[in-house]
Amino acid sequence: MSLTEVAEDEAWALVLQARCVDWSAIGLTSFRHEHVTLDVAPGGAWTSTPPAGPAAAALFDIFMPLVARCAPLAIAQIGQSLDGRIATESGHSHYINGDEARRHLHRVRAVVDAVVVGVGTADADQPQLTVRHVAGPHPVRVVLDPRGRAQRSGPLFDQADAPTLHVVAAGQCADVSASGHVERVELITDAEGFAPQSVLALLASRGLKRVLIEGGGVTVSRFLQAGALDRLHVMVAPLLIGSGRPGLTLPPIGTLDAALRPRCRSYACGSDTLFDLELDATRAR
Repeated sequence: MSLTEVAEDEAWALVLQARCVDWSAIGLTSFRHEHVTLDVAPGGAWTSTPPAGPAAAALFDIFMPLVARCAPLAIAQIGQSLDGRIATESGHSHYINGDEARRHLHRVRAVVDAVVVGVGTADADQPQLTVRHVAGPHPVRVVLDPRGRAQRSGPLFDQADAPTLHVVAAGQCADVSASGHVERVELITDAEGFAPQSVLALLASRGLKRVLIEGGGVTVSRFLQAGALDRLHVMVAPLLIGSGRPGLTLPPIGTLDAALRPRCRSYACGSDTLFDLELDATRAR
């Protein structure tokens, strides 16, 4: 990399500056970090002085459309093998993707207001859902638990690094963790659980307008099927599992004419490949 190019860590510092702006209220805006000036337009178009190096340019291309949106954002990420598996038959998934892919996931967490998982993922994986591998703020952690069956132990309920919203169906047992960082919230359900649009509306009513749907595969698939996602990041590892739990599962289609064909960009992420899919959630909202 040239000494006059924008480095990756400088680019990330500028992304974090841009995430704090209300893009619905301003136009082209300039940000500065050390010797770098970055001009960003609403929607995410950018130019930098000096020019960005390859890693910095990839960061801007991936994250500026997320942080410089004039509208709410619902993004999902799923990490999988080449043959579309997110875990073995027994549920083992640590780790399908490599270190750079985990850094990317933590960066996505750092630019959203809330990160959502289903109760199955919360219980099986015991995730922290915090930002540990990169600089940035922790998002609010959200557990979707219609039947109120979540284990009241583990990082989400025991560790106060970030607030946790425990979303249950109306009338569920009021057994709640004593931890002050956990808030129990009731939400109306339908025959399949929580409607994705209802979840996003609940979070938006609390000022949580940028939302990451992180897992598991069933939860991400429900949001995708409902047309509730603006973007989907699929992180693919050079790994063949051959059996196990599938990533995305959608209703059967008769012909490929009915398949989803989102706009797509791809990026190297260590040994993995990130597919950045741009979806249209406008009709569903």
